[in-house]
Amino acid sequence: MELLLVLLGILALILLRVPVAFAIIGPCLAYYAIHGRATGSGLKAVFDSVNSFPLLAVPLFIFVGVVANRLGVADRIFEFCLAAMSKVRGNLAYVNVASSVGFAWMSGSALADAAGLGKVQVPAMLKAGYPARFSMGLTAASTLVSPVMPPSIPAVLFAATASISTGALFAASILPALLIALGLLVYVFIWLRRNPDIQSVPFDGARLLTATRRVLLPMGAPVIILGGIIGGFFTPTEAAGIAALYMLLLGLIFRSLTVRVLWEAAKETVFLAGGIMIIIGAAGILGQVLARERVAPMLADAMTALTDNPLVFLIIVNLLLIALGAFIDASAVIIVTVPVLLPLAVSYGVDPVHFGVVMIVNLMIGLLTPPVGAVLYVMSSVTGRPVEAVFRGVLPFLVPLVCVLVLLTFFPAIVTVVPTLLGFQ
Repeated sequence: MELLLVLLGILALILLRVPVAFAIIGPCLAYYAIHGRATGSGLKAVFDSVNSFPLLAVPLFIFVGVVANRLGVADRIFEFCLAAMSKVRGNLAYVNVASSVGFAWMSGSALADAAGLGKVQVPAMLKAGYPARFSMGLTAASTLVSPVMPPSIPAVLFAATASISTGALFAASILPALLIALGLLVYVFIWLRRNPDIQSVPFDGARLLTATRRVLLPMGAPVIILGGIIGGFFTPTEAAGIAALYMLLLGLIFRSLTVRVLWEAAKETVFLAGGIMIIIGAAGILGQVLARERVAPMLADAMTALTDNPLVFLIIVNLLLIALGAFIDASAVIIVTVPVLLPLAVSYGVDPVHFGVVMIVNLMIGLLTPPVGAVLYVMSSVTGRPVEAVFRGVLPFLVPLVCVLVLLTFFPAIVTVVPTLLGFQ
């Protein structure tokens, strides 16, 4: 009964628009008080949840993405992709996806992608005659490549919570991220066939060499991050720190890193990372409440009584995560549900790395669905259009994204082949 009251209290506070972290912490502290435990021990659980060396990678990777935005790296990648695809009809739509893939290698955050590339992509597409809904929907959907492609911040959170190799999860995420991009490109191809009036945006081919030179140094960041982690030269946290220093060095080389730029980047990083960390802390105390109430064993008994088929289990988990991702921040869902669901998945014979990628892709789709849908609000802010208009533009693109999720669920080899080849499994 106490657990039910805690969950109802959390839901009520979220519906009242109380920030998710505080909506979780308040009822959990009340639970501690009801059971005669000091609320200080509950707050200790909050702080202990973020006291983790692997989690240091989260603010550092955020800083890399923020600094990249401030230095105009997103513009350089967009310009290079446009130059490379100058002769393709409807090139701006393809460039939209391709530039998101390029920026994803150094971002790890859909919000950084939406804020950086969204300011460039949407105005360019509108100017070229693309419908506003299509432009906003494609831009929002393509941002999901960033939190799936390494260095994925959700992957860092999952690996830290599940105590598995971050490098293995990074390696496993490469093909799924590219599959998301491929699904969006197929949709773009079909849409362009139905809209023959859309033409390419001309770009002087002579400038391709210049665009290539401008993008070479920024693309060194993903080489450092992935090469260092997969090659075993340093940990993901160390890779994040080195990548951050590399971005600062680029700022000095480009002569665009001023004290003001550095200060603004630091403030934005603290704002974004602070929000994630307090949610992780809140999820930590909720996890202790769930453990005390023996939710994991009860859920395991209920699930095994329902089915012994691992595919049916994954389908049920996907439906559960889609529902949770629509209302709760993905970071909180990962921290709270992984200790409960991962042992259950392993008992069904599901590979932990496969389960992690499926969970991440699933929850990232929640970034495009109301009422939480953080990408929707960023795109609304960037474009000046209502959130409802952005969501209507996103709706058609949910089809290829869900198709990719289904493929990853039913064909685990898509996920496990790269880490196996690299020796992680």
